[in-house]
Amino acid sequence: MIPAQNNESIRNSGVGGVCMMSTKWRDEQHSSFINFISSFLTANSFKLNPVPIAPDFIFNCGGLSVAFIFVINYDCNNPEPIFSRAQKLKTQFAHLYVVIILPLKEQNDFFIQSYFRYGVDIGRPTFVPALDLEMGFEKIVRIAVLRGVCKRQDVVSKLKVERERLVQSTDVFLKVVSSIPRVAPHDANALQSIGSIEGIAKASKENLLENTDMSSEKADMIQRFFRDPKVYLSPKIS
Repeated sequence: MIPAQNNESIRNSGVGGVCMMSTKWRDEQHSSFINFISSFLTANSFKLNPVPIAPDFIFNCGGLSVAFIFVINYDCNNPEPIFSRAQKLKTQFAHLYVVIILPLKEQNDFFIQSYFRYGVDIGRPTFVPALDLEMGFEKIVRIAVLRGVCKRQDVVSKLKVERERLVQSTDVFLKVVSSIPRVAPHDANALQSIGSIEGIAKASKENLLENTDMSSEKADMIQRFFRDPKVYLSPKIS
């Protein structure tokens, strides 16, 4: 089930994006409905581009592409073309929905019977019923926005994890480098310009002096430390 939302929640989602509408589908609709679509998209920060595409709509929202078949005239006597088209397009689009207008109970009953008769895998694609054209298109936009928000939140989560990993690796770097005798915290920070700990171990004295402000004596100390760290890390015997 698609959770109910209002237009304000769509506008406040901060997603927006691009809506590509099939020119073939557009030419089959009444101009008043196309005007409604254009106005609704503009109000919700979407740019409309009519293009010759296979689905009726493709939304690029939050970095994710979501395709839609929009069935506005369901023929109870010949439902096969809809299910055949859905089966074909689901192999081309990872995210495909079929929004279908079913204003009458009899149409809804026929649709349910056809759904199971044609052996549709549940959720592949997802069929979304609606009572009228405007409601159907609003559901399309809401689905696209919801998928876009989920995608964006996933990216943010990954960036947060990556940032935490970077902070942790930086902390480890500073702890290791600061353990070298006579290397102060500001020296350890300066040595990050060399790169990794392995890079510091392999760096020449000239490279250390060129990329940091440390003294020649400290550069010698670092090189001696990495050649034989046990001498500096082993506890002294009194």
